[in-house]
Amino acid sequence: MKKISVRTNCPYDVIIERGSLKKAGKLISGVIGSKKTAVITDDTVNSLYADTLVKSLEENGFDVSVFVFPHGEQSKNLTVLGNIYDFLCEKRITRSDFIIALGGGVVGDITGFAAASFMRGIDFVQIPTTLLAQVDSSVGGKTAVDIAGGKNLVGAFKQPALVICDSDTLRTLPESEISCGMAEVVKYGMIRDKKLFEILENHDISTIDEVMDDIVYTCIDIKRDVVENDECEKGERKILNFGHTLGHAIEGWHNYTDYTHGMGVSAGMCMITQRLCSPEITERLKKCVELYNLPTSTEAPMSELLPYCSTDKKCESGSISFIVCNEIGRAEIKKVTVTEFEKLMEG
Repeated sequence: MKKISVRTNCPYDVIIERGSLKKAGKLISGVIGSKKTAVITDDTVNSLYADTLVKSLEENGFDVSVFVFPHGEQSKNLTVLGNIYDFLCEKRITRSDFIIALGGGVVGDITGFAAASFMRGIDFVQIPTTLLAQVDSSVGGKTAVDIAGGKNLVGAFKQPALVICDSDTLRTLPESEISCGMAEVVKYGMIRDKKLFEILENHDISTIDEVMDDIVYTCIDIKRDVVENDECEKGERKILNFGHTLGHAIEGWHNYTDYTHGMGVSAGMCMITQRLCSPEITERLKKCVELYNLPTSTEAPMSELLPYCSTDKKCESGSISFIVCNEIGRAEIKKVTVTEFEKLMEG
């Protein structure tokens, strides 16, 4: 077992261990005093892992209820959030109880926001079952839902009480989900860890499982350092948004249906790098993401993407922040007016 301690305002541990889902009840018992919980999950993960989790919880004396919603980004909305609130009321979850997010990034985001807002805040535990959620979204306390105006525009910072990463859950993922998560892994190599990037260059989608445990640990460790320095994203934490400014726009252009978050981040990283960095860095990045079946661009016209960028939460007072990596392993935060950003992207 590997453990990473995240020392935010509300400190917590991240447990990384194969088979840890079966031990979840015991692990949670050591952190949370309440014995009443609700598991929030989607229909895909429910059929794979809910029974294992519920059994572990009940064996450790927990009273457990399970709420299931349809999988996919389209479910990360205010309607489903309201249904979660109603379920928690129905099951008489109180402020002293807690909820568990069992699933990928969508489950973690909406469950975390429910925990941040239900009864003005209750504890929650993250049990991420996708690569993207394990290396990125389950750690750091960002929670949100989507609205018509854009992705993740309604949310809160809410740190979990515990994160349990069971690498065995990744083995049931389709290759497309592994690819999606690898976009965030590549991001970590680009912004902070040249050695990690070189490891990724020497593997591909068929061999990456050989080093997956080390990759998950490395990415979480990087994010821990960044989040501890800037918990509420006032400065350094913005580097974690490399590729996301255009990536979110690409997802929006596709109506969050046939283009995953990882695909958007991959294309976004490559597109901004191609416009603002050296051909050498651009070529290495493109070759790396292609090893994991990820795109380097999009068919969406830049003129149609830019309106999404101007309504993104990274815009402030007519300016927009974006990240550039002029060398692998080092990120810079750039801030320009929306008009200047549009000129850079259209150039």
